[in-house]
Amino acid sequence: MEQNYGLYQLGEEHDALREAVRALAEKEIAPHAAEVDEDSRYPKEAEAALAKAGFNAVHIPEPYDGQGADAVSACIVIEEVARVCASSSLIPAVNKLGTQPILLSASEELKKQVLPSIANGEATASYALSEREAGSDTAAMRTTARRDGENWVLNGTKCWITNAGESTWYTVMAVSDPDAEKKANGISAFVVHKDDPGFSVGPKERKLGIKGSPTREIYFENCVLPGDRIIGEPGTGLKTALRTLDHTRPTIGAQALGIAQGALDQAVAYVKERKQFGKAIGEFQGLQFMLADMAMKTEAARGMVYTSAAATERGDQRAGFLASAAKCYASDVAMSVTTDAVQLFGGAGYTRDFPVERMMRDAKITQIYEGTNQIQRMVMARSLLKG
Repeated sequence: MEQNYGLYQLGEEHDALREAVRALAEKEIAPHAAEVDEDSRYPKEAEAALAKAGFNAVHIPEPYDGQGADAVSACIVIEEVARVCASSSLIPAVNKLGTQPILLSASEELKKQVLPSIANGEATASYALSEREAGSDTAAMRTTARRDGENWVLNGTKCWITNAGESTWYTVMAVSDPDAEKKANGISAFVVHKDDPGFSVGPKERKLGIKGSPTREIYFENCVLPGDRIIGEPGTGLKTALRTLDHTRPTIGAQALGIAQGALDQAVAYVKERKQFGKAIGEFQGLQFMLADMAMKTEAARGMVYTSAAATERGDQRAGFLASAAKCYASDVAMSVTTDAVQLFGGAGYTRDFPVERMMRDAKITQIYEGTNQIQRMVMARSLLKG
């Protein structure tokens, strides 16, 4: 695909991709979204439809049986799926999150072992960095990895793992050198398969939103990995994890953007039909101003998300700042726009008969995961102060 993204207009291939993903999302994913949320069940229909159409992991390069789509394309896929079902959008989003460390730092042999099965939809990936006492403070993690001959043995617990129990592969950060002078330099990254001995998953968390995407703890009890499952050199895991977030924070921005766009679309349609005082409520100026602000924020977020994705792809030195800015701004917009959408629906918006209350609940997590928005502001400030 062409790598020259116009700042103000996407290429024709991006427009065609959006059209294709939107058509699939409307036909194959949207009809199940309410039930997926209501029953807190994994969206198998979405997984099958995305895999069949090749939209489950478009970012994987062609040498590993993938499409090699650019970063903006990956964001468009996630955005369009999130527009109808945020839970389903985590299938392509977390496939990217789980595989990005492998793409950045793994050996060629490990890439060939893992990536093709994800590209063709036979497998999915998750990412395991957080622990109960090591959330924003990632270097405080306690999960350990020790050498045992040619193998590695993992012990510990990871939490808040998106799609845990559904995924085949897990990219895991663990302390391999507890005596490292700097904690960050004692952490390594590994790839764990769901069938590895000593690996297990916990019960689903009971969540406010994205209920169709299971979030679980994962456990390592003398979990034995072959030696070739380490990603990069020992001690480089946290560096790889942080580089990964520069690539994946724009995708969370894309998810938030899709949720906001979905809520805006629902609100526009509703105010044109709902009548009070003898006319459609969309004819009242106060509500028109709300819609205008919702649309303005959504378009601003779209520009930031695409700009940050393109910057990361081309290795722009401001990529880290832009990724945090896009994720932070788009998620704040999603929360604002969905809240206003519920308001525009009035009492109906507070019921589960309409999708905007689900979108409002789903939006909240985008301000929290892959680094809270407070952490994003710290990252941006640090970047500014460094010059």
